[in-house]
Amino acid sequence: MPSFKGQYEHSVDNKGRVAFPAKLRKLVNPEAQDKFTILRGLEPCLYLYPQDRWEQVENRLSKINSFTLKGRTVIRNFLRYAEDLSLDKQNRLSLPAHLMEYSIIDSAAIFIGSGDRIEIWSPDKLNEADSDLSQEYYQELFEQVMGDEYEPGD
Repeated sequence: MPSFKGQYEHSVDNKGRVAFPAKLRKLVNPEAQDKFTILRGLEPCLYLYPQDRWEQVENRLSKINSFTLKGRTVIRNFLRYAEDLSLDKQNRLSLPAHLMEYSIIDSAAIFIGSGDRIEIWSPDKLNEADSDLSQEYYQELFEQVMGDEYEPGD
């Protein structure tokens, strides 16, 4: 299954509709049938999952122990803002108003392929996040996250 990658900026109309990037659309599994789940991200952005990949997320969530406070809190706060949506005939998404407000998306949205999901950012919020990320800090993060994973011959 190909992963989502790249960055694409599109305008958002006054009804909250935004064109879904064609290059990302080509990577959506036909089984998803242009259906998605959108929700708040862990940063001030939105997470967008095609239906087939959302099912994998729900499978992981079902394994969380809901008899613990931590488990209930994670499940509740991850799912409480989730909504199902579909592409319209013009291949646009209608972003829910409460999610646009959370992510501060108004006239433009940046779609970022992030492996199994797509992140949708306000250009201003993405610039803020990027301004905090120096090349040196990114290199350090990359080495911490990926350094132990690499094995010669991979």
